Order: sequence, then structure tokens, then C-alpha cells
Amino acid sequence: MPLSIRLATASDLPFLPPIEVAAGAAFTAVNMWEIAADAPPGPDELARYQRDGRAWVALRDAVPAGYLLAARVDGAAHVEQVTVHPDHAGQRIGAALIDRCAAWGRSWGARRTTLTTFADVPWNAPYYERLGFTVVPARALTPGLAAIRAAEAARGLDRWPRVAMSRDS
Repeated sequence: MPLSIRLATASDLPFLPPIEVAAGAAFTAVNMWEIAADAPPGPDELARYQRDGRAWVALRDAVPAGYLLAARVDGAAHVEQVTVHPDHAGQRIGAALIDRCAAWGRSWGARRTTLTTFADVPWNAPYYERLGFTVVPARALTPGLAAIRAAEAARGLDRWPRVAMSRDS
């Protein structure tokens, strides 16, 4: 099954929320029911990323199998969301999407790729560590990453340990 990654088109957007819901169900296995039940990004939010050229889809046989949403944060390419449908887990789709985000960042001069994630969920921080990311200590957070972490805490996400991570682009 060939894999391709490209910028998302408007016609891709209806496929993304079901991918998020399916992937989110895995959080029930680690008793993170609220995360599993969290609503996926809405159509307007997805359309904004798509129009801005900050949304990519991974296609397996022309069908979306995963996606990534990105932002510019303090001069870094920031992974805001990366999700792969569980039917396609273990195929390095998430890694390929993150590499595409890093390439996007390099195209405008970013030297780093960043993200925030759950510290103790196996498919979160431990996975990103295998991709070369390291934890950014709280004292070393850039203003933008600190603001993201504060917003996450305000949404109650710090009920479970979270970290910011970074790697060279």
C-alpha cells in the first residue's frame, strides 16, 4: 500500500475528525476517558489550517490515514496535532508527517520542531523520544511554548503529566 503525504485539500477535511475519534479511543486503555471523549477539531478550525497551508494528510491508497496540523511558534515548526488512524498504526505514518512538518519549517528558516504531549502515554512522549525529540525543561520554555502549556493547563490537561518537546529540524 503506497503512502503519500501532501497538503490537505478542502475535500480531505471531512475525513479528519473520524481519524481523530478512532485514534482517541486508545486513551481508554490508559484510563484517560476524558481525552478519549474529547471532540475532534471542528470544520472551521480544520479549514483555517488547510487554507493557511498548515495541514497535511497521509494517504494510504488515496484514502486519508492520518493528518498533521502545524503552527509557527517562536521561530519553530510546532506540531499542534498529529493523528494516525489505528488501522494504520505502526507504519511510520506519524513519523513521516512529523518529518513533513520539519521540512515545512526548514523552508522558512526554522531550526527546531516542537510539540506538547502527555509524558507517560506510550504513544506520546516515549514515541516522540524515539523520533529524536527531547523534553524541554519548564525553565527553558520559549514564551510561545509556555503560553501553549498554560492554555493546556487551563483546559485541565495537566491532570496527567504533560511536557513540551523539541528536536533539531
